[in-house]
Order: sequence, then structure tokens, then C-alpha cells
Amino acid sequence: MSLHSTASQLVTLASEGEHAGNHQSLNPLVVGGGAFVLLLLLLWITTRFNRDR
Repeated sequence: MSLHSTASQLVTLASEGEHAGNHQSLNPLVVGGGAFVLLLLLLWITTRFNRDR
């Protein structure tokens, strides 16, 4: 493979990626809220196990 053919394949691949949108079922608010709740749960668990005796 030459440098020119590799570069043209990469440009083609990159231009196809521009039109790919998010999946219709992924709501950013739900995903962000779920991640926030999960992090709060992990924080709570960590503080329960990390108490000084």
C-alpha cells in the first residue's frame, strides 16, 4: 500500500463518520443522571467502608 492510497482511505473513513449520529434511544439527560446517581452510590459505599474505628 502506498502512502497516497492509505491517506485516501483514511479520508474516506473520516468523512463517513461525520454523518453518524447518536442512537435514538440514548437521552443525554438520562445517561448523565444515571452516571451521577451511580457515582453518588459509590461515594456512599466508600465512605461507609472508610470509617475510622
